[in-house]
Amino acid sequence: MGETGATPIRIGNASGFYGDRFSAVREMLDGGPLDVLTGDYLAELTMLILGRDRLKDPSLGYARTFLRQMEECLGTAVERGVAVVANAGGLNPAGLADRLRELADRLGLRVRIAHVEGDDLLPRAAGLGLGAPLTANAYLGAFGIAECLRAGADVVVTGRVTDASLAVGPAAARFGWGPDDHDALAGAVVAGHIIECGAQATGGNYPFFAELEAQGRDLTRPGFPIAEVHPDGSSVITKHPGSGGAVTVGTVTAQLLYEVAGAHYPNPDATARLDTVRLTGDGPDRVRVDGVRGEAPPPGLKVGMNTVGGFRNDVTLVLTGLDVPAKAALTERQLRAALRGREPERLEFRLGPPADPDAPDQDGASVPLRITAADPDRSKVGRPFAKAAVELALSGVPGFHATAPPGDARPDQVAFTAATVPAAQAAHTAVLPDGTRTRIPPPEAAAEPLLVSEPDPPPPLTPGPVRRAPLGLVAGARSGDKGADANVGVWARTDDAWRWLAHALTTEEFTRLLPETAALTVTRHAFPRLRALNFTVEGLLGGGAGSGARSDPQAKALGEWLRGRHLDIPEALLP
Repeated sequence: MGETGATPIRIGNASGFYGDRFSAVREMLDGGPLDVLTGDYLAELTMLILGRDRLKDPSLGYARTFLRQMEECLGTAVERGVAVVANAGGLNPAGLADRLRELADRLGLRVRIAHVEGDDLLPRAAGLGLGAPLTANAYLGAFGIAECLRAGADVVVTGRVTDASLAVGPAAARFGWGPDDHDALAGAVVAGHIIECGAQATGGNYPFFAELEAQGRDLTRPGFPIAEVHPDGSSVITKHPGSGGAVTVGTVTAQLLYEVAGAHYPNPDATARLDTVRLTGDGPDRVRVDGVRGEAPPPGLKVGMNTVGGFRNDVTLVLTGLDVPAKAALTERQLRAALRGREPERLEFRLGPPADPDAPDQDGASVPLRITAADPDRSKVGRPFAKAAVELALSGVPGFHATAPPGDARPDQVAFTAATVPAAQAAHTAVLPDGTRTRIPPPEAAAEPLLVSEPDPPPPLTPGPVRRAPLGLVAGARSGDKGADANVGVWARTDDAWRWLAHALTTEEFTRLLPETAALTVTRHAFPRLRALNFTVEGLLGGGAGSGARSDPQAKALGEWLRGRHLDIPEALLP
């Protein structure tokens, strides 16, 4: 991994989350040549799961699935000379490295295992002003991984590094990049971001899946992606021949827009300028990614924290027939009045979609009203809340019933928050195969991102006849979560559609189409090279994915809701 040269490094990814397809490691090793196989196991919610594991057993805190995958496939990886890099170490990378050494000894394999640590800030959380969370982990960069690979590691496991770092580290090791090679590093960051979520780059969760199937593409089991990264940081995204799914400019665009914000995509090693990315077809199932410009990384590291505190209770009432919105409003007034002086810190009322009062069956005429209470004080969401809900039975609105009696309060209020600490506060350390500990210094050239002005929109489309139709007929979308915020990327597939979309889908129109976002701060960013817009919706997800207050707690379906909404679309763009 220490040699340099013009040959690209083939980096495949076999996991997009903890729980992804178990067989993907075997499929990627058997499917064709690779230099490196990565696995992304961590997400904001995963760190919470691992934190709870660690509370039960301090020797845990890592992704146990990865250990089972290595039991099946480690010998194959060694035999074929494929290095394995995974963030499966979670909260305990040293512990996972030890388990891997035990596994290798049991299998009779000579394997050089290294790990990266220093991201876990929990022991110092109070001193860093982070409070008392369950987990507190800094997002480290790629040079610890690179140091391990240069030292000859066959397997590198890490804690919380950025998802893209799993690909940036091997590329930096292969090509000898240094901290000042911002353009090359940024190009690899983009490649790593595209492959980090596995099959989302190869047709998984793709809005135009029906078109791919009509073209004869088999989406039953999409293959996992590969990034062929070149010495200048450009790349080609592809997959193994014969594997399912598809790699197209569309599938890559969808993933590129996933869970990003504006023109700057900050990583600990470089800030990638997403407004410079160029995607072009490079043959069947091959998309070239180039033109990426990089800037110095930010001086601080993001810290992700999961906090478990307080208690939660909920009850679902079913409202039937006429005047459902008015019934919901009266129910809310009655419950708040009953709890006056003891109202929980958070009391949410979510009314389901409208029903037809003239439906031929009762279920079709009914709408659920989900009521959630949360508070640090257990007593406020326990008996008083349950008692107030039950007492509505004969004094509330006509014709309602509960799906189940209110339960007791449960310790299930979880919040994800993010903070920033100076990069030097994280003791980024590469623990090499021979046990040598090498400290990775923060980059000297770190700086706050330069301001980027919003690009001018393209010339508007010539006016013509319009027809009321779903946005999804002319635009794709993909959405996701970042803590309490949701992101929705929307892209057009033709130049004319982009000329219309850039002018039609304003922030005001976005909030009109998605009324749930109207009271929140929504920011729009434009990426003309991708013919795309990205919207960040602040606070839509409450306490984040772990809070579960919203029926779609990670906003995965928000983009498809947007695509289903109707607006006036030029007939010239419609099928």
